[in-house]
Amino acid sequence: MSAVPRARDRAEPLVVGVVGAGRVGAVLGAALAAAGHRVVAAAGVSAASRDRIARLLPQAAVLPADEVARAATDLLLLAVPDDALAGVASGLRVTGAQPAGQIVAHTSGAHGVAVLGAAAGFALHPAMTFTGEPADLDRLPGIAYGLTAPAPLRAFAARLVTDLGGVPEWVAEESRPVYHAALAHGANHLVTLVNEAADLLRAAGVGQPGTVLAPLLQAALDNALRMGDAALTGPVSRGDAGTVHKHLDRIPADAVPAYLALARRTADRAIAAGRLRPRDAIALLDVLAHAASDEPDPAPAEAVAPGGAPAEAAEGAAWRAEAGRTEEVAP
Repeated sequence: MSAVPRARDRAEPLVVGVVGAGRVGAVLGAALAAAGHRVVAAAGVSAASRDRIARLLPQAAVLPADEVARAATDLLLLAVPDDALAGVASGLRVTGAQPAGQIVAHTSGAHGVAVLGAAAGFALHPAMTFTGEPADLDRLPGIAYGLTAPAPLRAFAARLVTDLGGVPEWVAEESRPVYHAALAHGANHLVTLVNEAADLLRAAGVGQPGTVLAPLLQAALDNALRMGDAALTGPVSRGDAGTVHKHLDRIPADAVPAYLALARRTADRAIAAGRLRPRDAIALLDVLAHAASDEPDPAPAEAVAPGGAPAEAAEGAAWRAEAGRTEEVAP
């Protein structure tokens, strides 16, 4: 780990190469160039990657990966898929393509430094979603970068994040999979969830689902980040078993498994946070359990007043208690 770039401790620009000009690699390469570093070469196999290089890294020569490594005398940025990273790193080492003193940084969220083998390097994962378009550059200032680095390279890694306008977030080697799972669960599954909701709105006859969802989801995200589980609203957090039963009875079959999984997890969190009393959750959990087991799921039993009086009479006696469960009426 004693080999470090010649520019490590000085203000000179780094000589950088990018292997993997996908959505992340091309954008980070462009950000490094904007910070004053010299991105001299990039590798991209597909037509889309070569187009990104032309648009985002016009100063970089398009070369095979081993030649990019030889040209990048200070820093080699590996922006390849998680499962391909070990093979690429190993291949560059065994071919002798990496110059002495070169440092390798990879952009995988799931891996730390062990995947790089004997190479001097660190993990540099931007906590951001990318499209591979120039507009991505506007989203970079202020974002966190998940860093894992050996002690001799921590200052260098932190400096690079500062150059990118980001904030270092140090992640232990053994914690990388959980760190990455958190981001994938939040961002990737959010896209799936939003599109599922949009599909259901279309099924309900709504022509512009985005118009309906945008203010609601933006408010929900803001509330969740500020308030945690206290931001929970809706029928699950209220224990409204009848409403949830209707949802499950009417939504398309292919939407049911995701709804069930999220409703059950929402119920668990609502109970743990004190948003839903366990006794108010019994009927709701029964509905979810029956739906998950594919057993016949009768609607929640109709309320009956003491002595067998009709449900209407029971409602008259019980509405105050029901109203006292929660003041929430939001979705």
